[in-house]
Amino acid sequence: MVRAGAYDCDVLVIGGGIVGLSTAYAITRAAPGTRVTVLEKEAGPARHQTGRNSGVIHSGIYYRPGSLKARYAARGAAEMVKFCAEYGIAHEVTGKLIVATERSELPRLHALVQRGRENGIPVRELGPAQIAEYEPEVRGLAAIQVGTTGICDYGSVAEHLADASGADVRYGAEVVRIDRRAALGVAVRTADGSVVRGKILVNCAGLQCDRVAMLAGDDPGMRIVPFRGEYFDLARPELVRGLVYPVPDPAFPFLGVHLTRGIGGGVHVGPNAVPALAREGYGWGVVRPRELAGTLSWPGSWRLAGRHWRYGAGELRRSLSKEAFTSAVRRLLPAVTSDDLVPAAAGVRAQAVLRDGTLVDDFLIREGARAVHVLNAPSPAATASLPIGRAVARRVLGLL
Repeated sequence: MVRAGAYDCDVLVIGGGIVGLSTAYAITRAAPGTRVTVLEKEAGPARHQTGRNSGVIHSGIYYRPGSLKARYAARGAAEMVKFCAEYGIAHEVTGKLIVATERSELPRLHALVQRGRENGIPVRELGPAQIAEYEPEVRGLAAIQVGTTGICDYGSVAEHLADASGADVRYGAEVVRIDRRAALGVAVRTADGSVVRGKILVNCAGLQCDRVAMLAGDDPGMRIVPFRGEYFDLARPELVRGLVYPVPDPAFPFLGVHLTRGIGGGVHVGPNAVPALAREGYGWGVVRPRELAGTLSWPGSWRLAGRHWRYGAGELRRSLSKEAFTSAVRRLLPAVTSDDLVPAAAGVRAQAVLRDGTLVDDFLIREGARAVHVLNAPSPAATASLPIGRAVARRVLGLL
């Protein structure tokens, strides 16, 4: 498939989510004239993780100091606000509260204050009366207010990145085969039989990134284990003024059920985190046996389940019982009732899991011959997408 001198582009990006499009944008800005083609299997951009999250511009407070997540989220938050302002994309810097509702959570809340300071993020500590000043209906023993958190429309951001990049973005182009020759380049065949040839391959395929890496002949050393996050809309949005989060468990990359007032004025409640039965399994009724078998055959899946089954059981209960989900929300917002929660669209998190069952807790970018693979980019990847795109672009341009 690959022939010397017969290139359709310089860089071939697989995946038209916000990371793939940010990478295309970064490449053409850093090296004008570089020909970039983006292949996206859906009919438009941002149809999976990017377009199904809660729209939060994260501050970077949660992440280990010095990690890619910490550095790229803090930098990316400021850049995302600037990008939205430049292109007229709906956004707002709202700030948020992280609220401790039990005494056992207070040490973790204080640790977050310290982590915020280490990451250069301004935080303000609040007592119960001060919590009520920000959120009259929210109850807690203590909280921290993070002023740099915001909200935006990430689907619109992705569309503007696609346009501004000048890349040839092809929708409905599902990759089914990759032929890579270290001395020549890469050729990709799509489901409709088309062949696209490039010098460098960039894998930003999100939920399918491990499969794309293996199609290219690289062992990713991990597997994507999909976790579905289920959301509700709050029927009484006046109960919440802004963004309210619980204190997260540091053992997990999930932030817990939170309350998010979005750009449109509605309030999103969620998500939980349950295993999905398909890579794009947005409900219990979506089951793809081959994908499920792939998850179950990965040793890390069983080790993960054995290590964290109690946590998983709680998430499963909240998925199957609306009353249990409501009870979790009422810890933060006592006035909420089951009738206040209206089912909304779910999302699926592409979580990389190592063979030993470890959840990869940072962004993971690896290189192969004539290839760069983004192998773990769940939340806060949308917030951090502009710095991630530049990091991938530097590697790509180095290979070119």
